[in-house]
Amino acid sequence: MTGALLGAAFGAGLYLVVTGYRSVRKPSLESRVLPYLRDLPGNSHTRTTSSELSIVISARLRSLKESIGESVSGSAGVKRRLVRSGATATLAEFRTQQWQYGIVGFIVASAAGMLLWATMGLAPIGVLGLCLSGFIGGLYLADMRLTSAVNAYEAHMALEFPVIADLLALSVAAGESPLAAVERVVEASEGPLSRELARLIADVRSGGTTADAFESLSQRVGVGSVSRFAATMAVAIERGTPLIAVLHAQAEDAREASRRTLIETAGRREILMLMPVVFLVLPVVIVFAFYPGMIALSFVSGTP
Repeated sequence: MTGALLGAAFGAGLYLVVTGYRSVRKPSLESRVLPYLRDLPGNSHTRTTSSELSIVISARLRSLKESIGESVSGSAGVKRRLVRSGATATLAEFRTQQWQYGIVGFIVASAAGMLLWATMGLAPIGVLGLCLSGFIGGLYLADMRLTSAVNAYEAHMALEFPVIADLLALSVAAGESPLAAVERVVEASEGPLSRELARLIADVRSGGTTADAFESLSQRVGVGSVSRFAATMAVAIERGTPLIAVLHAQAEDAREASRRTLIETAGRREILMLMPVVFLVLPVVIVFAFYPGMIALSFVSGTP
């Protein structure tokens, strides 16, 4: 174990020496310009002292953090899932949270590895592998939590959509414009879809058109029924199609899709419901049916 730690320390030191020498030979633009900007007014928050070694270490750590995070979960997919989950966090904030999970996993795995090393004589390479597995597992756990948040957010949105569509149809039938109907629905409801519609209103008020806002909602949301509804609304507003029939049809399609999903879920759960019957109830019934007969046969035959 000591030899492995010494070897790792020697390798890290050699890597820092080589990278530091290369950075001194070819200094970065920041290291060349920053000394002339420190005394300017408005730059009092800038670092007053820095060394080439600290710059190299921070740059390498940042690059390592980005490369490891990219290998676990791509930045494009993370950005898309952050939008679909309704979260306000940025990619950098998610990467920071992901590394926090990784560090916690590394600490837990290190404690478990040391315990196994002390009690069961686990090899040092096994402890190192366990620590690395804990770190990677923490990174993947953060990614899985984001995926779970996306699924829960979109499931809630799918359940909310039929009611929102009916409310929009009633508001439009009462003589309100599509944007006014959306505003009224947002005021009267709360939930994931209501928040997305509030964002649609903000897009329109910032200078966009209603059709473009609905098209943006269609591209942003991952729920199929809501995406089709937004795309249909965008086309209907552009072409002047009556919206009441469109909204009622979309709500009916969403309810039909919800019923189909419920039937499919019940079909899958039916197989799972057989497992307690087969593995718990049936063995108990067999024991109660055959055990008295076996006892009676043993008495008759005279065997203990």
